[in-house]
Amino acid sequence: MIPEIGQFALILAFVTAIYQFSVPMYGAWRGDGRLMAVAPAAALLQFGLIALSFACLTMSYIASDFSVQNVFQNSHSDKPLIYKISGVWGNHEGSMLLWVMVLALFGSAVAAFGGNLPPSLKARVIAVQGSISIAFLSFILLTSNPFNRLDPAPIEGQGLNPILQDPALAIHPPLLYCGYVGLSIAFSFAVAALIEGKVDAAWARWVRPWTLAAWMCLTAGIMLGSWWAYYELGWGGWWFWDPVENASFMPWLIATALLHSAIVVEKRNALKVWTILLAILAFSLSLVGTFLVRSGVLTSVHAFAVDPARGVYVLGILCVFIGGALALYAWRAPTIKTGGLFAPISREGALVVNNLLLTAACAAVFIGTLYPLVLESITGDKISVGPPYFNLTFGPLILPLLLLVPIGPLMSWKRADMWAAAQRLWAAALIAIVVGVAAMAWQWRGPWLAPFGAALGAWLIAASVQEMVARTKFTSVPFNVAWARLKGLPGAAWGMMIAHAGVGVMVIGVVGITAWKQEIVTVMKPGDVMQVGSRSVTFLGESPISGPNYSADRGRFSISSGGVEVSEIWSEKRVFKPSNQPTTEVGIEPFIDGDLYVVLGDRAPDNARTIRFYFHPLVWMIWLGTALMFLGGCCSLFDRRYRVGAPKKAKTPIIQPAE
Repeated sequence: MIPEIGQFALILAFVTAIYQFSVPMYGAWRGDGRLMAVAPAAALLQFGLIALSFACLTMSYIASDFSVQNVFQNSHSDKPLIYKISGVWGNHEGSMLLWVMVLALFGSAVAAFGGNLPPSLKARVIAVQGSISIAFLSFILLTSNPFNRLDPAPIEGQGLNPILQDPALAIHPPLLYCGYVGLSIAFSFAVAALIEGKVDAAWARWVRPWTLAAWMCLTAGIMLGSWWAYYELGWGGWWFWDPVENASFMPWLIATALLHSAIVVEKRNALKVWTILLAILAFSLSLVGTFLVRSGVLTSVHAFAVDPARGVYVLGILCVFIGGALALYAWRAPTIKTGGLFAPISREGALVVNNLLLTAACAAVFIGTLYPLVLESITGDKISVGPPYFNLTFGPLILPLLLLVPIGPLMSWKRADMWAAAQRLWAAALIAIVVGVAAMAWQWRGPWLAPFGAALGAWLIAASVQEMVARTKFTSVPFNVAWARLKGLPGAAWGMMIAHAGVGVMVIGVVGITAWKQEIVTVMKPGDVMQVGSRSVTFLGESPISGPNYSADRGRFSISSGGVEVSEIWSEKRVFKPSNQPTTEVGIEPFIDGDLYVVLGDRAPDNARTIRFYFHPLVWMIWLGTALMFLGGCCSLFDRRYRVGAPKKAKTPIIQPAE
């Protein structure tokens, strides 16, 4: 009965989405306040119905109801509860249900918290969200129904892909979906603004917090996915430019550009047409990512291998929304009034350079991701575009951006003196030089560009700290005055400084693991010792163990530094039931200078094992840097100005004449 309730709720949600799109949009066109007023209730009802449907599917997984085909194909009665729940979105049908639930969640959030939006704009934004829901709810109902029944019901399920049975994978997909599905709000605001023909500072103030929330979730989702790949897949890396990784990274780049561009619209009423285009492109790239993952054109550990016919349906949705939005943009954008003028050397100019470099970097990733697919579809030839291409195209575009990031906030609006702004960063430049020299002395054998990368990261961190000191005047006023200034800084200022410092921290981590990584592959017997960097690792032996739904061989290793045992770690070779699919669990011991990474390999003759050792210098700074970027987004999101949106104008008081 529970699956039928979920199915019925999904059908009602589809009908509600049609109502949510048609009635408010017609009301906004006619200027009918009563019709526009139904939009919030429809959005909230649609979210409630989809949430009910999602809850029904989750209950089917928890109860191991194998009469539901989706549960049979992706669950097993021996799975731990957390993996039964995460199995709901560990497959195509369930993840699409999560996709539309997040879409409805953002639409209902606008309905609930958009109280000071103009009625016509609010109605159109919610209506556009409804139109997206119509497309994807129809896709689920017609091609990807998660509630299909099996008769007779199997006794046991087939289980979930073992590499997806991990705590990080229980959190990663929902966060990622909140990110790139959340960008639908920016898309809806852009389409609504094009229909109305009005883009102003108030519009930017409204769209910025929604985009920021999606950007934060996308940042956290990418970080968790990278961390999962690092410790779960056993390949010793954190990023491989996999097409599905790129599918989430491209919207992140454009969303970052959109956040900066919206500042110019808000502060200077300029770059309005460009900002609208970025809002369209950000969600368009999310739709492209959805197509890549679900079309069957990719073979990836992250992809859903599904019927290509479903990919054709998604491609049709993609063409309608991307093509329709760009056609509307081409028609209506010329009618939007341009904003204020500014000199090339100004804060606006710096943000334009920021946008151009970010979009060019996204274009490089886009070409490298899609070119092999396009070439194969046209000629049948298969080629691989890997890290060498991305390093040579993406890197040169990002390096100048990182150099210019600290200078932009110090430049004045409309017209500025770049040299004067750069001079204010002399202390940060000095610290960066010292860090670069120290890195060269630490690893004097090269690679020679690595010290420059370390100096670049230090430049970003030191400049952020120096900007905070300059804003609070810590060096020139009494401490209590500086402290009061520090506490009085707006959340957006804190967010900018913390996020920029986080980028610097991440850059140092990327340089460390890329330039100075060590790798050793050897065969060891129990009692053998291997020197990895400055530490000794002793293979203590292995023993069989059993888990809730797997059996494993666990190898134990003792780590010593300076002749003193520091810790003991383990690595496992697991075999999951019922699929008998093997996986590897790596052993990681973190140190302040990096991670010691141990992978138990295949058996060798004479009771020996192939063991792979890695030392990843400063890799923890990658996760710390992205966490700081997320924290910076939180600080900006809780800035009072963005919580209240664009305030309504106060009514002019009516002065009664004196009697």
